[in-house]
Amino acid sequence: MNITRYTTVQLASLALGLTLAIATAVAQSTHTLVPADKVQWGPAPPVLPAGAQISVLEGNPSEKGAVTLRLKFPANYNIPAHWHSMTERVTVLSGAFHVGMGDKLDRQASQTLEPGGFVSLPASMRHFAWTATPTVVQINLEGPFDLFYVNPSDDPQKRQTAR
Repeated sequence: MNITRYTTVQLASLALGLTLAIATAVAQSTHTLVPADKVQWGPAPPVLPAGAQISVLEGNPSEKGAVTLRLKFPANYNIPAHWHSMTERVTVLSGAFHVGMGDKLDRQASQTLEPGGFVSLPASMRHFAWTATPTVVQINLEGPFDLFYVNPSDDPQKRQTAR
C-alpha cells in the first residue's frame, strides 16, 4: 500500500511537472505581430527631449526582459551625450541617424546611418545622436531601459523641475 501511494505521488508530481513544462513552452512560443500600419505612437518619455515619439513593440521597458521599441524623431532633434546600463542595438528604419561617441554632442565627430544601418552600443558607452531630417529607429535591448546624461543639466526632467 505504501508503494502504491508513493507511485501515485510520483506520477502526480510527474504530471504536474509536465503540465508546467508544457505551459511554459506554450507561453514562450507565443509571438508578437505588428503590421506597419498598426504601430501605435505616443509621446516619448520625459527622459528624452520633447518632440520624439515612441512605440513599444515588445516587452515592457521598465521591466527585466527583451524590449523592442521604435523612436520617431523630428528633423533637427538632438539627444545629448548619455549612457545606458544595458547594451542598446539601434537599426535605422527611415531618415538618417547621426551617432557619435563621447561626453558631448559633437556633430563633426558623428557618423551617419541611413535606412538599414545598425549600431550596437555596449553598456556604459557614452554616446550622442542627432537628426537633420525626420528619422525612425528601432531599438532592441534587455530591460529595464534607463538613460543617464553625462551632463546632468542636459536631462529634460531636471530642466522641467528647475522651472
